[in-house]
Parts: sequence; C-alpha cells; structure tokens
Amino acid sequence: MQLQLPIYPKETRLINEQLGVYEHDGLVQYIVNGLPVYSHSKEDINAFRFITSNFIHQKLCRKVEVENFFAVSEDATHRYYKKFLSEGETGFFGDDARRGKAHKITGACRQRIQVKLDKGQSVNSIAKEEGVRESAIRYGIKQGYLKKNN
Repeated sequence: MQLQLPIYPKETRLINEQLGVYEHDGLVQYIVNGLPVYSHSKEDINAFRFITSNFIHQKLCRKVEVENFFAVSEDATHRYYKKFLSEGETGFFGDDARRGKAHKITGACRQRIQVKLDKGQSVNSIAKEEGVRESAIRYGIKQGYLKKNN
C-alpha cells in the first residue's frame, strides 16, 4: 500500500503540522492531514467555537494553538471548550445558542408590548413578562416601531 502525502490548497494556513484552515468565497474550510473535515460561513461564530473546541477535544490541536492562530483569548477558548464538554453540539446550535443574536419583536408580541408601553409600564418589567431582552425593546423604541410615552 502506498501512502499519500497530505496535500493542502495553496491558500491554506497551518495551525499545526496536521491541521490547516483556509477561506474561499466566504466559506472557512478546515483540513486535517489533507482531507476536508468541516466548513462554515465566515460569519458563523458559533460554528467556529464548536469546531475549534471539537479539535481540541480530539487532540488535533491544543488550546494555545487556537488562541495564537485565531487571536482568541485564553478565557474564551477555555469557556467554549468547557461548554463543548458539558453541552456538546446543542450548546452551540440549540435553542440557547440564540443568546448572541437579536430578538425580533413582531406580531402579537409587539402589540402587547406597545399596549404596556402606552400604560407607562417599565421596559424592564415588560421584558420579564414577555420573555424578551430589555435591549430588544429599547432597540424597537430607537428604531421607531415601538413608542414610549415620556
């Protein structure tokens, strides 16, 4: 049996001797020993956190290599690896993964919030009752689709 050397695309930057990464057309591709193993869009931070934690867990790279290569803090690397160990893939892609994304207030929820704002109720109490973040309501007020009585 003949062994093949790992062949990487010329744009590949190596994290270590066996793990490389390259970007093409907004898609980030991870390569292990010359074979593509994972890809995600450039903007998908949760996928980045998941796959780097997965690589660390599989011992394809070390935490310090991720920190140095991607300029990520030691605390962040540790936090996401710990999340990977405790929650697995769902910690990054499940319902709770929405935390970093804006909550859009639409339809009946927007109408209920507007009624409460009209009555003079505080943004904080409305957010707790409706299960949305205060910042989402404040953003709606700033954008003008919610009106707050002064």
